[in-house]
Amino acid sequence: MILLSDPRVAAVRSEDDGDELVDLRGVPELRLDVRAADAAGAYARVRRGVADRLLAAQRALPVGLRLLVIEGYRPYQAQLEIFTGYRDELRRRYPEWSPERLHVETTKFVSPVEVAPHSTGGAVDLTLCDADGLELDMGTVVDATPEASANACFTAADNIPAAARRNREILVAALSGAGMVNYPTEWWHWSYGDRYWALMTDAPHTRYGPL
Repeated sequence: MILLSDPRVAAVRSEDDGDELVDLRGVPELRLDVRAADAAGAYARVRRGVADRLLAAQRALPVGLRLLVIEGYRPYQAQLEIFTGYRDELRRRYPEWSPERLHVETTKFVSPVEVAPHSTGGAVDLTLCDADGLELDMGTVVDATPEASANACFTAADNIPAAARRNREILVAALSGAGMVNYPTEWWHWSYGDRYWALMTDAPHTRYGPL
């Protein structure tokens, strides 16, 4: 399992091909949740290449299922606040951890700002729902932490119900088939064009840099 704290991620050459941000509120084929909505509407924006791949993934889903997009682009400051907040929470809970372990454990749930996929517009948090918008059982809620879920938030976790496992397999098949990559500690997090995607697909550089 390669974490976002791995030096190989930061070592990927960052380039940006200028692919525009698309507001998913204007893409009626995709269902958008508002739980992560912000005043500027950043949550609803992703790069064009990501939007195209989400549409392809949705077409690959079984009849009656839909992607439910929760968050796309996340500005630098918002990413920094989430990272430092979670790191400080872990520091309080585990004062015996070394700074190095604290950093690694933090990155199982939040990316360091210098390599953050969401801040490129190339990442998205999502889940599955039915035609009426009712979310499927995925084993944990979106944004469940490793500590709170006993690592059930890990995509390949085996401590979840069989039905949730099948639902995750459906999500994985659709999104990976569309060319996106998953962050393995978060079943809901998928990206394309960022440093993590580039490392996992052996691309020579990113398509998208920080915005």
